[in-house]
Amino acid sequence: MKENDFIHPYIPNSVPEVRDEMLRAVGLKSVYDVYSEIPERLRFKGVLDIPEAIQSEYALKRHVEQVLGKNKTCREYLNFLGAGCWQHYVPAVVDEIVNRSEFLTAYCGANYSDVGKYQARFEFNSLMAELLDIDAVSNPIYDWGDAAGRAIRMASRITGRNEVLVPKLTCPDRLGEIRQLCQLEEMSNAIAVILVAHDPETGLLDLNDLNTKLSDATAAVYYETPSYLGLIEDQGEEITRMAHKKGALSIGGVDPISLGILCPPGSYGADLIVGDLQPLGVHMSAGGGQSGFIAFRDEEIFIAECPLEIYSIMDTVEEGEYAFAEVRSDRTSYGSRDKGKDWVGTASGLWTIASAVYLSLMGPKGMKEIGEVIIKNSKYTQNLISSLPGVSIKFSQPHFKEFLVDFSASGKTIAQINAALLQEKIFGGKDISGEYPELGECALFCVTEIHTKEDLNRLYLALKEIV
Repeated sequence: MKENDFIHPYIPNSVPEVRDEMLRAVGLKSVYDVYSEIPERLRFKGVLDIPEAIQSEYALKRHVEQVLGKNKTCREYLNFLGAGCWQHYVPAVVDEIVNRSEFLTAYCGANYSDVGKYQARFEFNSLMAELLDIDAVSNPIYDWGDAAGRAIRMASRITGRNEVLVPKLTCPDRLGEIRQLCQLEEMSNAIAVILVAHDPETGLLDLNDLNTKLSDATAAVYYETPSYLGLIEDQGEEITRMAHKKGALSIGGVDPISLGILCPPGSYGADLIVGDLQPLGVHMSAGGGQSGFIAFRDEEIFIAECPLEIYSIMDTVEEGEYAFAEVRSDRTSYGSRDKGKDWVGTASGLWTIASAVYLSLMGPKGMKEIGEVIIKNSKYTQNLISSLPGVSIKFSQPHFKEFLVDFSASGKTIAQINAALLQEKIFGGKDISGEYPELGECALFCVTEIHTKEDLNRLYLALKEIV
C-alpha cells in the first residue's frame, strides 16, 4: 500500500489490495478506465469547491442532524399543504414490512433470485387493478407527471397521432413533465400538448372547448379526478365518449385514495389510468416518496406499448406449481436497451410493497371509511373558512381532499396570510396566485384523515385573526 493511498472509512472496497483485485477481475488497470467511454472534454479536471470529507462517523451524524434541525417539519407544524404530495397516515406495519432486508432495496434481481419481491409486486398489481377497475398495472416510475407523460406517448404510438389535449388547470409541475416527455426538440415524433379551458363556474373541463379542439390528430384526451385543485371531475364518461368518437384514447389521472368512495376511471371507460402511489402508505420525504403508475386493459396493443415492467403469474414445468415473473421484458429498455420505447427506472419500486401492504390492511371497507373521513373533514373546513369576511371557496363543484380558497376580497395576499400562519406554527395552503393569476389571491388547502376537529378549528381561528 502506498503512503498516500486513501482508505475510505465507510467503503471496504477502497482498500487498495481489494480495489486492485477487483480491477484485475474485470480486466482494467485503473479506476479511471471505468470512465473511458466519457469523452475527455466532459470530465471535470479540477478540485470541487466543497468542504473536506468528514471521516468520523460520529461527526458526520452530528453534522447531518444539525442540517436537518433547520427544517420545519409536519410533526412540529400543523400542515395544510398538498398539491401532489399529501400528508396521510402510514400504519406502523407498512414501515415494518418495507424496512425488511428482503424488500428494502428498490432494485429487483431476477425471477430465480427475487421470488418474494416478484410475488409482492404481483400482489401490488392485483390490488391496484381491483381498486382501479382495470386489468393490468405497471411497475411504477418516478411520479404522477412522469407516468402521465409516458401514457400519452403510449397513446401516440397506438394511434399514430401527435396531439394530446390536457386541462389548463393541470398542476404546473405535472404539466412540465408531460411537456418534457412529449416535446423533446430532438424527437422527430414530438407530441403537441394543447390546453383545454375550464368552466369558470365549476372549474371542470369545458366540454365545448374540448369538442372544438378534438381533431383527427388527437392521440388522447387527458383529464384528472380529483383534479389538481381537488375538484371531482364527474364528466369522465362523456370525456371518454368524445375522445373515442374521434378515434382518440382516454387517459384518466386519479388520486387512488379517493377510490373508496369515487368510481374508478376504469368503470367509465378510460383506456389508460395514471396516478401516484404516495397516498397509499408512503411517507412524505423531500423529493422522494413519489411513485407514478400506469394501468390499462389486458390487450396486446397496450401491453406491447407500455414501456414499464409488468409482473404476472404463470405455469412452470412442474404441474401445479406457479412462478412470478416479468411479462415481455423484451419491450422494455432492459430488453431492447437504446431501442426501447422509453427508459425504465427502478427508483420507486419499493413503494409497490408499501402500497400493497396498505391496501391489504385497509380492504374495501377501510378505503371507503378513509374516503368518507376526508370528505367530511374537507367539507367541515370549507364551511368554517368560507364564513370569514372577504373569504370564499372557489368553484361550485364538489371537492375531495383539496379545495381552493379565494382571499381576494380580504385585502391580503396569500404570501402575507401564509407568513402569519407560520407564526402560529401552521403551514397554510399552496399559493397559486403566481400559477393562475386570473383566479386572484387563491391558496390550495389540503385536508386529510390526519386532521382532527381541533386542528381544523385551530386553522379557522388563526385565519379569523389574520383576515
